[in-house]
Amino acid sequence: MEFIPFRSDVVGSYLRPECLHQARRDFKENRLSRAELTAVEDRAITELVAQQKDAGLKVITDGEFRRSLWHIDFLENLNGIEGYVPESGYNQRFKGKAAPSYNIRVSGKVSFNPLHPFLTHFDFLKKAAETGDGCVAKATIPSPTMILRQEILANDGSSRLGDIYEDVNEFYKDLAQTYRDAIQAYYAHGCRYLQFDDTNWAFLVDASKRESLITRGIDPDEVSRICTDIINQSLEGKPKDLIITTHICRGNHASSWLFSGGYELVAEALFATHYDGFFLEYDNDRAGDFAPLRYWQNNGSRVVLGLVTSKFPELEEPEAIKERIKEATSYVPLESLCVSPQCGFASTAEGNKLTIDDQWNKIGLLNGIAKEVWNDF
Repeated sequence: MEFIPFRSDVVGSYLRPECLHQARRDFKENRLSRAELTAVEDRAITELVAQQKDAGLKVITDGEFRRSLWHIDFLENLNGIEGYVPESGYNQRFKGKAAPSYNIRVSGKVSFNPLHPFLTHFDFLKKAAETGDGCVAKATIPSPTMILRQEILANDGSSRLGDIYEDVNEFYKDLAQTYRDAIQAYYAHGCRYLQFDDTNWAFLVDASKRESLITRGIDPDEVSRICTDIINQSLEGKPKDLIITTHICRGNHASSWLFSGGYELVAEALFATHYDGFFLEYDNDRAGDFAPLRYWQNNGSRVVLGLVTSKFPELEEPEAIKERIKEATSYVPLESLCVSPQCGFASTAEGNKLTIDDQWNKIGLLNGIAKEVWNDF
């Protein structure tokens, strides 16, 4: 198998076609059954797979077409996690249009659900994507640290974590075990490329969030170390032929964002995790400079530079992108670098403020740059 991440890769989500938006509206109004909605999703994903291949991609996702939100749909199907509507809107934190007011919280001991619906979703994707042409199906799920953040760093006062776990360290152990089990389950279903999406690191570099944590007596640097431990324990026993990457996100809904700040404050802890690849947002000044890449460890992993924004339709200048790649080689050798959009195109079902044609133009731009920069594309 070609080394993964690919030179031109993607974060995972794509803009939903109108037929899928309409089907979800019909389902919500009881004009469509669950089976009928699934059939529409199946058709839309099959078409998306073909579109990705036509665009020249080797990495194929289902666009997260079956989800409403990039993380909650997965998390609320774990044992011991429930979705709920918070009294104070989760949506108020975005710097732009409000996101849906829905969140998750721990309701019991956390563990992996062996009947998790995402496993069946992956089965469909793998069958559609891996047809002998070298393409690889990529599954994307939220990081275990997203549960930690909602319960400890950003809870809205409704958390019952202390009642469920007298010792918070047992909670951390359960998070790691849950994800070890998830990894093995995906592997058993034939997954060889898995990605943990994570906004927690961006939360920990945001100046206002750090200040709020310190005010509450929480040391953000200690939290970073705890997150590293949870992730590395999650990755223990990972099959050698399974590639697991992470995407560090600053929030992505309707072209709006949540967090601001460079990677410097978390870089040492982040690059101490045992991922095979790091998808890093570098599309604007909020991401800071490349200096934190000096903590990257040359142990076979790759750094994927998110230099092309998924939030807006304007195409970046190819020469400017190539110059930034060259700049990054001051810290990471070219053979260990890749490129991608800075985030997905639709982390929530609504999607960002660009068209489907704009989306594929962005992918085409990245593919063209990869061909010029790397001979192994």
